[in-house]
Amino acid sequence: MVKLLETKNYDELNELFIRNELEFSDDEPVSTDVIKAWRVVDEAQAPPKLIGGIMLAKRQEKFIIDGIAVEPEYRKQNYGELMLNEAIAEVRTLLGDSLFLVARAPGFFKTQGFETVEKENAPLFFECLTCPQYEVSCHPEIMKLDIV
Repeated sequence: MVKLLETKNYDELNELFIRNELEFSDDEPVSTDVIKAWRVVDEAQAPPKLIGGIMLAKRQEKFIIDGIAVEPEYRKQNYGELMLNEAIAEVRTLLGDSLFLVARAPGFFKTQGFETVEKENAPLFFECLTCPQYEVSCHPEIMKLDIV
């Protein structure tokens, strides 16, 4: 049985993000306030196994997904969509009008209604834009979902 649970164990989620090759830095140039975070666990494992996680945060008064990952063997089972829907519902509850993220898998996020934001129109709080590997060996997309 798989469950989605709210968590405050951000270190556990950061380890998940790093394991799944999402970049992470304790020294982010823009302050980030975590709003909520969720973990997906497989309770059929003993102890329950962390299989996915997501962090909803705010930067410069904008809502962002500050990390989302699903372990490879659990992908394509709708856990990413489950977590994303929970974060979107929270943004709605908080009366947010949009949600941003940096996508290494933009195809998935496009199926969820996100649209690519052109580099010149992207918020300046994503580290990707100043990284020397951006558009050289790393090609993420900055994306936005309008909340209606």
